[in-house]
Amino acid sequence: MRSKRATARAGVSMAATLPLLAGALALGIPAAHAADGPGRVSLAGTKPAWATAHTDKGAASDSSQVAARVYLAGRDAKGLAAYARSVSDPHSASYGKYLSAKKAQSRYGATKAQVTAVTTWLKSAGLKVTGTTQHYVSVTGDVAAAEKAFGTQLHNYTKGGKVYRAPSKTASAPAALNGAVLTVTGLDNAPHKARHADQLPPPDAVFKNSGPFSSYYGSNIASTLPDAYGTKIPYAVQGYTGKQLRAAYGAGKRTGKHVRVAITDAYASPTIAFDAATYASKHGDAAYSSGQLRQVLPKKYTKTEECGAAGWYGEETLDVEAVHAVAPGADITYVGAASCYDDDLLASLNKIVDGHLADIVSNSWGDIEANQTPDLAAAYDQTFQFGAVEGIGFYFSSGDNGDEVANTGTKQVDTPANSAWVTAVGGTSLAVGKGDKYLWETGWGTEKATLSTDGKSWTGFPGAFTSGAGGGTSKTVAQPYYQKGIVPNALAKANNAAGNRVVPDIAAIADPNTGFRVGQTQTFPDGTEQYSEYRIGGTSLAAPVIAAVQALAQEARGGKAIGFANPSIYAKAGSKAYHDVTDKPTGASGLAVARVDFANGFDAADGQVVSVRSLGQDSSLKAVKGYDDVTGVGSPAPGYVDSFSRR
Repeated sequence: MRSKRATARAGVSMAATLPLLAGALALGIPAAHAADGPGRVSLAGTKPAWATAHTDKGAASDSSQVAARVYLAGRDAKGLAAYARSVSDPHSASYGKYLSAKKAQSRYGATKAQVTAVTTWLKSAGLKVTGTTQHYVSVTGDVAAAEKAFGTQLHNYTKGGKVYRAPSKTASAPAALNGAVLTVTGLDNAPHKARHADQLPPPDAVFKNSGPFSSYYGSNIASTLPDAYGTKIPYAVQGYTGKQLRAAYGAGKRTGKHVRVAITDAYASPTIAFDAATYASKHGDAAYSSGQLRQVLPKKYTKTEECGAAGWYGEETLDVEAVHAVAPGADITYVGAASCYDDDLLASLNKIVDGHLADIVSNSWGDIEANQTPDLAAAYDQTFQFGAVEGIGFYFSSGDNGDEVANTGTKQVDTPANSAWVTAVGGTSLAVGKGDKYLWETGWGTEKATLSTDGKSWTGFPGAFTSGAGGGTSKTVAQPYYQKGIVPNALAKANNAAGNRVVPDIAAIADPNTGFRVGQTQTFPDGTEQYSEYRIGGTSLAAPVIAAVQALAQEARGGKAIGFANPSIYAKAGSKAYHDVTDKPTGASGLAVARVDFANGFDAADGQVVSVRSLGQDSSLKAVKGYDDVTGVGSPAPGYVDSFSRR
């Protein structure tokens, strides 16, 4: 399971792909171009791709209201990117020489003079300043004032059968501001304005897995079911627990003691403290000490219906329980966003950076790259770079739809995992055997076929692709230096002769058919809310698992922050620090598990559905020897954690 912000992002097009902005997007610096008007500089990417002449319905009413956020570029954007690289590179003399949040802001953040100049400009156009932070200035006003400020007309456009407002050309800012403006968001109003008075709904309806199960991989063979790939197959595990995952990824006696891990999602589960404590008690994880789990939440939530707020409760629960299961000594801070919109998610990330709330940040959310625009990419990258200079590393799930063709019709990667400044976490199918022994992993990719009516065969075996680890080659982000010489040219240059970012970087368990057991309070059919457990997966499991492993690695180096980890991760490529994951680890022609599910998702009242789930079948993506676009450099082996103690 992986929450997506796709359906709730303002001003994006599902079909759009973006040109490569050489250097600019890769460094998180907006491309500056002269605008049509004299003395203006365009703010790249602020005109959404769906705002075309064909869909133009004419000028928006001058009196219509606009709420926008003007992001600040800071005093030295190029210097920020350069130091973020050098402080993260093990071969640099500046490696590990992190700055405090205050020092980073004073060196690279916006000056008071820049904030004053931007505020004065916005007010002079007739906009009302509603908030100012070190990252942005938020404003409201009518369309006429917004058009005056940003040098573009706002028109109405049809999109998906509805009408939304958007700039008719790229927005701009006065050249006299000397590049103080990074970008502006909110000039379009797709899909619709936020509602600020919503209350959080109760937990979603209960989901339970049926049995039979395996307690470890292969412990319960489905002897009465048809063969798959010429052999009897095991039932799916009931869900691995922390003890099994810690053994698989070489935790040893490390616990991540006092290493600070943050988790971002939208909203907040009202039962997380109870659920996390109950789960830990039931599965032998260490009990939470006072203050070990805390939440940093907004004053109010918005867009709860659009974003499916209750669905995010499970994301927080999974992330918290997975981190604690693998790194039971780590301190966890959950930072919930007010909604699933980019501005709110960015605000959560900035809270972590501004207060240096953690050294490691797990993020189990994302969207397709086609929905990302250069302005948003620059705003995200600026945050990631500030984190890097402070010694903060961001880990993002790579997606759950393989190459995205089945989901969108277009082969593409996900974002923000595509950023050159984050660690993209791919997914595997994991086999842990008797005695918690690591057996093997494949790249996560599932094909499903159901049992025939007579029970003698699998209908249409191996069946259709259902889900798999996201990966592939970006169309918009230039190839980062740390991937050169390690990522094969066939992948790096798939979309551009100069080379592009390839996703993911590293991987861990994600397949829900070899997944993790999680405990959560859910709503039962009789209306009561009760704690129950179920098996789950997705790269939203892989991300917190890797974040927890990084906490163990940080403990191994005496608590010193690892920071942006990609240069270190790639420096170890091909070593015994990794399991080199392939799709056929046992040499067999194919691997699969049998799964039995309740038809209604809760009990056997409406019958059961029996299926075979093939492993290692990730759409067009393949896990092969060496780097691949399903598992990156591989998954952590027993030597991975202690490899960080050598620095």
